[in-house]
Amino acid sequence: MPARSSSPKPRLRFAERRRQILDQAAAFFAEHGLGGQTRSLAQACGISQRLLYRFFPSKAALIDQVYEDAILGPFKTVWLVRLADRREPVEQRLNAFYRDYFETVLTRRWLRLFLYSSLADRSMAPGFNIAVVMPLLERIVDEVAHEQDLRLPDDKPLRHELGWTLHGAISHLAIRKHLYHASQGVAAQAVIALHVRSFLGGFAAMVAGIEAMRDAPKTAARDLVVV
Repeated sequence: MPARSSSPKPRLRFAERRRQILDQAAAFFAEHGLGGQTRSLAQACGISQRLLYRFFPSKAALIDQVYEDAILGPFKTVWLVRLADRREPVEQRLNAFYRDYFETVLTRRWLRLFLYSSLADRSMAPGFNIAVVMPLLERIVDEVAHEQDLRLPDDKPLRHELGWTLHGAISHLAIRKHLYHASQGVAAQAVIALHVRSFLGGFAAMVAGIEAMRDAPKTAARDLVVV
């Protein structure tokens, strides 16, 4: 009796196949960098390179969509709303936000994609910083200044630097844990709480330091002695 032929696998719908390719592309580029070849990516997806280009007309178009999907996609706009909810102390808001941000955005795959995009000199990393991080830093600094009744400098880049002292610390915590495989002995939530407490405790001193820096050239000019 002839053996029964196995039934063919059902073909994925266009949207499902496109989603599969995007998921695989994000994982592929996170491991091999943005220089990874589309031929190898197609093999990893189980499709031909020709079929890959039916969904994305070029490698650049694919990478742009990976950026939208895998870099921008995890960010929740509701975070900005919650950070501005003054019914809770700012320390509580910052801890809640950074715990979620750490788990949702700062994953191993996200970090590798982001760092590879920076090394490839593409616009992905600067674009993310401008579209997402800068408004986030401004919101954080504004909320802390409001609670501590402090007047911030008008210079936006200086405000951003204030925010980076916390955001950079949390980002580097993720880099240490996911990429360096260090800082594994303490739970991430505990380290986040430590950085938030340190940021809040030193915030007034940082603002005062900015004012001192701005006054320094005037003081130096007054003290200058011409011989």
